Amino acid sequence: MAPQHPPVRLARENDAAALRRLQPHLSEPSPTLLSTAIAELSDSVPIQTSRLLVTPDSDDRPVGYLLAVGDGPIHIAELAVAPDHRREGRATALLTGVCDGSTDPVTVHVASTNDPARSLYRRVGFVEAERSPELFEDSEGITLRCTPFKTE
Repeated sequence: MAPQHPPVRLARENDAAALRRLQPHLSEPSPTLLSTAIAELSDSVPIQTSRLLVTPDSDDRPVGYLLAVGDGPIHIAELAVAPDHRREGRATALLTGVCDGSTDPVTVHVASTNDPARSLYRRVGFVEAERSPELFEDSEGITLRCTPFKTE
């Protein structure tokens, strides 16, 4: 029997405060990018440039999120899980949700020195696509890619 992943759902407008509380757990957060994605959750915004997934706790409050951008190839811009909810499979569930739900390649940039993140992405099916020395201040950057499975 396969292990049960934590739930994943699309973010909603009323998740905004919880998402903003989670963002500081990132080493290089982008408050403007998250604010834009939250604004796009409103029905009044006609063009969506991002995908915002959350993994909620038992009370349906987000304890992790994944922010992906792009129309066509998708890029994971942010992935955060609250420290007291790590090691529960939440990051894996979020990554699986975006990769399995896409017909396009999904990419992410990670520091070459961030072994835990690289291990997580490899487990989900990401492979190294290229190296970029200018992506991070203190480390060489690696672009990883997950190509969706084509079913016939």
